[in-house]
Amino acid sequence: MTLTVFNTLSRKKEEFAPLDPNHVRMYVCGPTVYDRAHIGNARPIVVFDTLYRLLKLLYPKVTYVRNITDVDDKIIKRSKESGEPISSVTERTSRLFHEDIAELNALPPDVEPRATEHIAEMIALVKRLVDRGYAYEAEGHVLFSVSKMPSYGRLSGRSMDEMIAGARVEVAPYKKDAADFVLWKPSAADQPGWDSPWGFGRPGWHLECSAMSSKYLGETFDIHGGGQDLIFPHHENEIAQSCCAFGHDFYAKYWIHNGHLMVNGEKMSKSLGNFFTIREVLDKVPGEAVRLYMMSTHYHQPLNWTEEGLKQAKQATDRIYTALRNTPDVDVSDALPCAEVVDALQDDLNTPKAIARLHFLVSEMNKAKTPEDAAVFKKLLIASAHLMGLLYKTPEEWFKGSSPEGLSETEIDALIRKRADARKAKDFATADAVRKELADKGVLIEDTPAGTQWKRV
Repeated sequence: MTLTVFNTLSRKKEEFAPLDPNHVRMYVCGPTVYDRAHIGNARPIVVFDTLYRLLKLLYPKVTYVRNITDVDDKIIKRSKESGEPISSVTERTSRLFHEDIAELNALPPDVEPRATEHIAEMIALVKRLVDRGYAYEAEGHVLFSVSKMPSYGRLSGRSMDEMIAGARVEVAPYKKDAADFVLWKPSAADQPGWDSPWGFGRPGWHLECSAMSSKYLGETFDIHGGGQDLIFPHHENEIAQSCCAFGHDFYAKYWIHNGHLMVNGEKMSKSLGNFFTIREVLDKVPGEAVRLYMMSTHYHQPLNWTEEGLKQAKQATDRIYTALRNTPDVDVSDALPCAEVVDALQDDLNTPKAIARLHFLVSEMNKAKTPEDAAVFKKLLIASAHLMGLLYKTPEEWFKGSSPEGLSETEIDALIRKRADARKAKDFATADAVRKELADKGVLIEDTPAGTQWKRV
């Protein structure tokens, strides 16, 4: 089967044909580091990490670039509100972001450029646009002249009036047209800034991605990804400034966008009390369960986040690890994912179908009549799950994971020994009381031929 993806630019599913079959290049918009990432930010991380894993399986070389925006008005505002230096805000929140997404089993990108380290490239890009007549200077700002690009709006498929109204584009007296967007803007003395041909200032948000993608991937490349909320104005503006600066009729060949994340059917909002950071969710359930939940809905569709759905994802992951624990260990170093899982992912990342196949492999492993047959399915299951960023723990690590509010492993083992002694003495009342005590504290026990096993729930 051939890889197909839904291309926002053409509004249809297309067969993926990279510009260079020996080197696939992908750019995905990363975080603006002013606060902890919320659960909606996790969705593109999981989606494009899964795509990255698949591409690495299918092609000899893949370069995945995901930026960090560390100069932005939100960062400046947060610094002023907290009194924390901007550099401290961005370093701290970048570190927390990396810690959180590591628990989702997200692979690091090949390149993770920071905006502040690429100001020279941004200034050069602005100068190029000015020299080519696509940008103009006004009151210390440099703006892109949207009227100079007839195809502007092709990605979002909306009229100019619709785009301006939908994005609440700032109307400023120095603009020639309301839709013109900022490439460079002046900075006050107490704001971060750099010297430029247009004075002391800083880049507009859209500029950084064009500058950094062209440096690491070339003036044109294969895939540009991000959330649907970035289609306009961010990605539309990236296309405009990149095509006009470099003289190409396209920027990225395929534009892939994941759907929004809703919470109980509503848009996530602090005012509605349904706003969760990734860390808040990870404090409830392990990252693999969060990842499984994220992939249970096709990436192109909205994901409705509920506590019940998260609970079910955790239970589903528990069942898989229980099945793994009940089968002999196998060496998966040379194992390959099953063809059905690969085919599902090649069909525009059909992760729900791939997950269904994982459950089928679990069922076949459980039904296997011999240890040798079980081992075959176990290897397929683990290799297939690894392709999807799942099952990286041993069953012991999964079930005996840390629980800061619960019993320690030492305490659990002591209670299990107490129960075993009570059963040996035929003191079944004490044995039942210990089982209940463990259950009340989130620990379930199971008596097996190999001894008593336990897991947190």
